[in-house]
Amino acid sequence: MADYKGIKGFKVQYLSADPSNPIVGQIWYNDTSKTLKFTEFQAASWATGGNMATARYGHGGCGTQTAGLAFVGTTYPGPLVANTEEYNGSSWTSGGSAPTALRYVGSAGIQTAALLMAGNTGTAFTNASSEYDGSTWTGGGNLAVGSDSGRGFGIQTAAVAFGGEAPSESPNRPIATEEYNGTSWAAGGNVSWGTVHASSAGILTAGLKVGGENAPTSGTEEYDGTSWAAGGSLNNGRAGMAGFGLQNSAGTAGGYLGGYYTGVETYDGTSWSTDVSISTGRTLSQGGGTLTAAVIFGGTTGSLSAATEEYTGAGPVTKTITVS
Repeated sequence: MADYKGIKGFKVQYLSADPSNPIVGQIWYNDTSKTLKFTEFQAASWATGGNMATARYGHGGCGTQTAGLAFVGTTYPGPLVANTEEYNGSSWTSGGSAPTALRYVGSAGIQTAALLMAGNTGTAFTNASSEYDGSTWTGGGNLAVGSDSGRGFGIQTAAVAFGGEAPSESPNRPIATEEYNGTSWAAGGNVSWGTVHASSAGILTAGLKVGGENAPTSGTEEYDGTSWAAGGSLNNGRAGMAGFGLQNSAGTAGGYLGGYYTGVETYDGTSWSTDVSISTGRTLSQGGGTLTAAVIFGGTTGSLSAATEEYTGAGPVTKTITVS
């Protein structure tokens, strides 16, 4: 019987640890774990995660696939909520409650250092921000304008807030951007058009604003920390999507497009491509993570949703060869 060397022309590698960046088709024997392994290409996919305890939409959210955070939001036709939930990659547990029950907030950061910005109490718009340390919320600096339905990106000490609805302003969908340094907010560069329920991704010096309710609903703008410039257009313009990733490797999932949308698109810094769809169309959800490993949670499907879905991006995957 022919052996591997006879078929391929070289021996199976004996390694003490798995290679850090294996290529598709590579095969090796891990002498530490005593396992035979190989790498193959895996298509992108979505999988069901654990449900949140509180179904909600219009909430804040951030973090990663294995350390996500959901906070405040509406349980319409029930009340607004102030509670926080933390995700560990399989289930949600309770965190500290925000100072105020809110809906349609902006958000940024990670599970242990999150930022809540602006929003609506149900009777009034607020310009307040709050900071989360993994257990407790404390007050942060006030934005210049009280608004809701805006978005944010970045980290707790270097964040961006943009868009939304601000009845105190003219027009009531302002084009102003504000930047946060962990203490106070300062004016940034204006967006080209004001919008509500856009999607977002990235960091202060390399962020994305995607879609939204008002024209152009397929538009993308890229932020460099000072000014916004036009990016590639979505294939299907919509609003209320969950965003994740970075400026040159971003994703946007779901939203509203004449109905509750299941579509997903990914961005390479130049253009958007259609990707594998989520299982249930939803809008006004939240997300976090990277284009390799992301998570989305909550929203509305016409009914409140507590559902979580986890994304695995396309690329090489290592598998163990077993004999049974």
